[in-house]
Order: sequence, then C-alpha cells, then structure tokens
Amino acid sequence: MSKKHSKRYSALIKGHDKTKELALPEAIKLLKTKSNTKFPESMEAIFFLNIDKAKTDQNLRTVVDLPNGNGRKVKVAVICGNDKLTEAKTSGAEISGSEDLINEINSGKVNFDVLISTPDMMAKVGKLGKVLGPKGLMPNPKLGTVAKDIKSTVEAIKKGRIEIKCDKDGNLGLSIGKVKFSDKELSENFKSVYEVVSKEKPAGIKGNFINSIYLSTTMGPSVKLQLSSI
Repeated sequence: MSKKHSKRYSALIKGHDKTKELALPEAIKLLKTKSNTKFPESMEAIFFLNIDKAKTDQNLRTVVDLPNGNGRKVKVAVICGNDKLTEAKTSGAEISGSEDLINEINSGKVNFDVLISTPDMMAKVGKLGKVLGPKGLMPNPKLGTVAKDIKSTVEAIKKGRIEIKCDKDGNLGLSIGKVKFSDKELSENFKSVYEVVSKEKPAGIKGNFINSIYLSTTMGPSVKLQLSSI
C-alpha cells in the first residue's frame, strides 16, 4: 500500500526528480522554493556512510563548529569547583554549580542541552552516568565538554559547536541551519560538516567513507548532492 501524502507535500513533489544529483548551490536554492510551512523549517543534511556498526572501531562521534550556527538556542550547564563558579556564571551558561548541581541532576532534574565539566570534577560527575548516559549528556573530553577554560568552551557551543554521531544504521543526519539562512550561510555550514566527516574516516574502512549525501527541509522532499561538486 503506497503512502498517502498531504496535498501540500504532493504539490511540492510534483515534477520533482529525487534521483537527479545537484551541485550544492543548486540543491539549496531548489529546496528553499519547496519550503512553505507556517513554522521556520530547518535544512537537513543526511550522510549515508560506509560504516559497519558491528565493528567497534567503525563509528563516528565528534564535534563540528558551524560558522553560522544552526538557528537553535542551546541551554548550557557547567559543573565546576567553587573556585571556578564566578567564571562559570559570567561565561554565558544558563546553569552553573558544583556539588549542589550534581545533586540536582542525580535527583532527575536535567533541564539543559549541553553539560560542561571541569576535569577536577569528573570523578564526581562520573557517578551521574545512569542519569546522563541515556540522554547523551555525559561530559566527554573528545567532544570538548570536559574543559578547564569554561568561558571559551561555552562561547564555542553558543556560537555553533555541535556534536555529530552516527545513528543505529551507521548514517548521520543533522540540521545545517534554518531555511531562512542565506545560501552562503547554509553552504558554509554544510562544508564545515563535510570537511569534519571526511577527516573522521575510520582506519579500517576501505574505499569511500561517504556513499551519498542528501539535503532536505524539515517537511519537504530531498535532493541528492553531486559529491564531485563539493
């Protein structure tokens, strides 16, 4: 049984060739014409990767700095020692604390998007694994969320540093900004992601790491990118 689309979506895909590969600038321009919802849609990038998730050495989890952000407001919390509380409170983070914040989180109060911890507090933060682990919020040195320099770390996250990681099928999907962003801003954000993903190719993978890439809007059709044009 074929999937039934709404009238709005059916109109958007009329004459749309989803198999045609487009260069990045053309893909962005086309997708913008197919965004007509009442809310601000995001531009999504989907990377289909050559990853065997059964192998522990084949994974992708890192961070990328989007030069223009992705249009999302991020609520940051900082756990640090009492000697760093002043820096944390003036860093731009919405929440900061020491053992008091650890106790709050341990009681189930998790009202932030990113958690930063100073290295000296990680022994105590490690006890929050059962609460933070399932939510993907555990501070991680590789992801830059275990840091001595609180101010610069918070600023980087607020400016557009995001975590990217594979899904259960070994592929990657993320927002590269709002449709209302300029073509140049969306292109710059996409290229930042592409460069990071390309460099993160696991050593055990032979051949291409990126099989294909699609762009789409939140509620619109997708476009396949011409990889040779990036």
